[in-house]
Amino acid sequence: MAKRSTPRRGRSRKRRPDLSSARPAPAPSTREPPRAAAAAKAPVSADERPRAPWHPLPLSELLILIGLIGTVVGLRRSSKGFSAGGPELLAGIGAVLIGTIEVTLREHRSGYRSHTLMLSVLPVIVFHSAVVLIVAAFTSPPAALTFGLLPVDVALFAVLYKLLRARFTDARRERTFAARR
Repeated sequence: MAKRSTPRRGRSRKRRPDLSSARPAPAPSTREPPRAAAAAKAPVSADERPRAPWHPLPLSELLILIGLIGTVVGLRRSSKGFSAGGPELLAGIGAVLIGTIEVTLREHRSGYRSHTLMLSVLPVIVFHSAVVLIVAAFTSPPAALTFGLLPVDVALFAVLYKLLRARFTDARRERTFAARR
């Protein structure tokens, strides 16, 4: 025969705390630690494009668009002569150049995409042009100047390429390790 269960006496049920006398829990801190805030701003995925410091506003893209419009206007007006559309053409090319360099430099330094070749050629072009323009200001530049600057240009390009490539590989490694966490 089965034993009949009898209620156990002497044990009481747990009482629920009175909510009116309970203290409210302290509010969690809204201030994030610096590492967490930086990690929230930086892209974690290796496939995500790096954000600009002025992120919601696409300033570089707008600068490129305005530069393209200025370049087209300058080209249409320069058919009448350089003085008619020259300033618009130069301003448009300058705006496109500044916007493009900003985007490529940001992508390169964050390890998103390598722009080593373009970023190492631009200073060489600026250096070579500056030397030729300075010499042209005083005399007519000889053809030997271009050939004489060629070894300097190649050496400058090689140094910049090596430095920029090393910077990209380091940033890419950091980016992939951050994506794995």
